[in-house]
Amino acid sequence: MPELRKDPVTGRWVIIATERAMRPTDFIREHVVVQGGRLCPFCPGQEQKTPPEILAYRDSGGPNEPGWRVRVVPNKFPALRVEGELNRQGEGLYDKMNGVGAHEVIIETPDHQRTFGDLTEKQVEEVLWAFRDRILDLRKDIRLRYILIFKNHGEAAGASLEHTHSQLIALPVVPKRVQEEIEGARKYYEFKERCIFCDIVRQEMESGPRVILESDHHLALSPYAARFPFETWIVPKRHHSHFEAAEAPAIQNLAWVLRVVIRKMDKVLERPAYNLMLHTAPVQEGAMTHYHWHLELIPRLTRVAGFEWGAGFYINPTPPEIAASFLREAGLV
Repeated sequence: MPELRKDPVTGRWVIIATERAMRPTDFIREHVVVQGGRLCPFCPGQEQKTPPEILAYRDSGGPNEPGWRVRVVPNKFPALRVEGELNRQGEGLYDKMNGVGAHEVIIETPDHQRTFGDLTEKQVEEVLWAFRDRILDLRKDIRLRYILIFKNHGEAAGASLEHTHSQLIALPVVPKRVQEEIEGARKYYEFKERCIFCDIVRQEMESGPRVILESDHHLALSPYAARFPFETWIVPKRHHSHFEAAEAPAIQNLAWVLRVVIRKMDKVLERPAYNLMLHTAPVQEGAMTHYHWHLELIPRLTRVAGFEWGAGFYINPTPPEIAASFLREAGLV
């Protein structure tokens, strides 16, 4: 019998199509294969093909030269631009403002042939430090209210270049998806005086079937009302609302957890395309007792179609308990 499950944070309903119970081998998907790096603008020696770097961790060389390990540059074709004033306006019942913000690219390694899952634990850690450093710098701009960091891996996930990279978009507004999480978490806290994400972590650790991996600092799990097959969240076990407030031991541990989870997916799902998103609290807000930062990792195994767009419901053909068991049993890879 199919199940309707309600996301406890946002209140969104999901259909878990238990009768389909699709296994990893049942999905028709694009396997991500790195072809080659000729003339890639993200490769060493091609630094002049990108805008001047904003941040780089280096072994040698000067700005915009080879010798870097991680490099951050403005997006050459930005969705938003740093220059200018917001200039909020109304046109009758419509609202608009200038497209002020920031759009950056985090180039995760100089090696074109390596995917994010192929990086060492230390390399993943440096990418996470770059995330943190850029958030801490951009939050100084009071025009910016939210900073979303995301990764599109593979053409099916929206990547236009195959050299492994993440992106950052800083916005003058809080995205609706994040605002729904914050408001849902706020209502829960007002009723129970507890963080709902902390309660999810506690309950999942006690029950077990949706847990993929547990470490000293983080829990990787398949969420109860997963929208997509093999959707995975990585949630800190201790309460923190802002990712940029994370300390060195937590960042180091997150690098280990994230690398293992992605390598598990690569093994079980045969190197799928995926999207990775960091959900953290708005940068101009202080510490929130009700909100909890987390990573969301979604392999691109199914497509959103008419029912999902029309109803706002998602249909997930793989129950999260089954997805978690496949990933859990893949071991530490």
